[in-house]
Amino acid sequence: MSMDPQAIDDDAPHLASAAADDVVIDVVGMHKWFGPFHVLRDINLSVRRGERIVICGPSGSGKSTLIRCINRLEEHQRGTIVVDGIELTGNLKNIDAVRREVGMVFQSFNLFPHLTVLENCTLAPIWVRKMPKAEAEDVAMRYLERVRIPEQAKKYPGQLSGGQQQRVAIARSLCMSPKIMLFDEPTSALDPEMIKEVLEVMVELAQEGMTMLCVSHEMGFAKTVADRVIFMDAGEIVEQGPPDTFFTKPKSDRTKLFLSQILHH
Repeated sequence: MSMDPQAIDDDAPHLASAAADDVVIDVVGMHKWFGPFHVLRDINLSVRRGERIVICGPSGSGKSTLIRCINRLEEHQRGTIVVDGIELTGNLKNIDAVRREVGMVFQSFNLFPHLTVLENCTLAPIWVRKMPKAEAEDVAMRYLERVRIPEQAKKYPGQLSGGQQQRVAIARSLCMSPKIMLFDEPTSALDPEMIKEVLEVMVELAQEGMTMLCVSHEMGFAKTVADRVIFMDAGEIVEQGPPDTFFTKPKSDRTKLFLSQILHH
């Protein structure tokens, strides 16, 4: 069923006020520098529980840095970031608490090459959640089935294709029962035929209501699963909106240029 975009816009203020208690990520006036380079400028972003957001934009626009700030892999210098009620500061306890609830999937898989697939998946639940080994292995096998590679459990990452490694990385994050999943260009290092198998897993997660922030150039994925698409350029959020209006009626010239380049690529 296609909704009238105008109806969505008119409704937005009511939705926002009703869901204020349901904000799971709140970024206010956030700035980030790398030395003299001002990489993120005055970022304001609220994410509701269960919301699925795709962040797009040209290379170097700050997309990956933004989501890395949300689990403190990068440190912001000004403004506030609150994740599930916990403010991210230099406080290590807070950082640990947030990272326990936030799963992260990187473009380069980041699996431990000397551990089997199963060991990669059980490491954090055993060490961080203090889960007994047998229980951790049961959970891991459940999620490996979920990403459709349970038969690879005893293999090492180097024995798998890129698409399989990325699905292991997703399963590994899910084993921690995260409230939020962050994806940093999860398909950009993959061959075209492997992209589909990873995106299918992500679509299923989205359909199950997982709160997701995904940096991606996969615009078909954005149209399929996103509640909101955010366009970033030069360290700023330039434009955002539901996919139907974002792709058909972009407001900013920068967004229009980006979409013309990426959609007719």
